[in-house]
Amino acid sequence: MRLSQLLGKRIINIFDGEILGLVGDADLVVDPADGTIEEIVIPRRAEQPFSERRRFIGDRRLLHIPWDKVCKVGSEVIVVDIDPGF
Repeated sequence: MRLSQLLGKRIINIFDGEILGLVGDADLVVDPADGTIEEIVIPRRAEQPFSERRRFIGDRRLLHIPWDKVCKVGSEVIVVDIDPGF
């Protein structure tokens, strides 16, 4: 799958139906050895709850979604399965 095929898709959590963000706002962590996607990194919106387990980079709150949590990549959305305690 190419990055251009992911751009603009909403990331939706199947656990609670929350829209987590857009791939256009996200970064992808790629394994340089084989080119596979390891995780999606998206900035958290201010109105979303924040857990102490989320990671910080500078002043931005970032959510790291491991690629193995991606359930389905559809034509308009990417469905992930992350419980709130993640």
